[in-house]
Amino acid sequence: MLKKVLVVDDSEMIHKMYRLVLNRYSCEILDAMDGQQALDLLERHQGVQLILLDINMPVMNGVQFLEKAGALGFTSRIPVVIISTEGKESDTIRGLQLGAKGYVKKPFNPTLLHELIAKLMLPSGEVADFDQRRYANTL
Repeated sequence: MLKKVLVVDDSEMIHKMYRLVLNRYSCEILDAMDGQQALDLLERHQGVQLILLDINMPVMNGVQFLEKAGALGFTSRIPVVIISTEGKESDTIRGLQLGAKGYVKKPFNPTLLHELIAKLMLPSGEVADFDQRRYANTL
C-alpha cells in the first residue's frame, strides 16, 4: 500500500491536483518545488515509496535531480515517474536512462496514473517491473 509520495513540481496548482488524485491512497504527500528541495526532503524523510517528477523546474530540473538522486542511491530503491509537459524527447529519454521507471505526459488521465501506481507498487511495498510504453504517449 502506498504510504508516502514525494511530488516534485514548480506549480502549486499541480500539487493541489496531485493531492486530489492521490487522495484514494490516504498517503502522506511531501511537496517540493524543485529538485534541490526534493533532495533535501529525501534526506530528512524516511519511507518515501514513489516520486512524481516534473522535468522543467527552476534551481534544479528533473534530469539534474535524477543525476544527483541516483548518485545518492535514492532512485535504486524509490521508483520515479516523470510527469511533465516537457516537449524535449531527449530529456525524457535521459530521465529514463537515469532510473525513472516511467513517463506520463501532462495533462494526464488520473486513471492512467492509478494504473501505473498499481503496477509499480506490489502489495508488499516492493517495486514491480512494467511496460512503460503504455503510459508514455509521446515515446
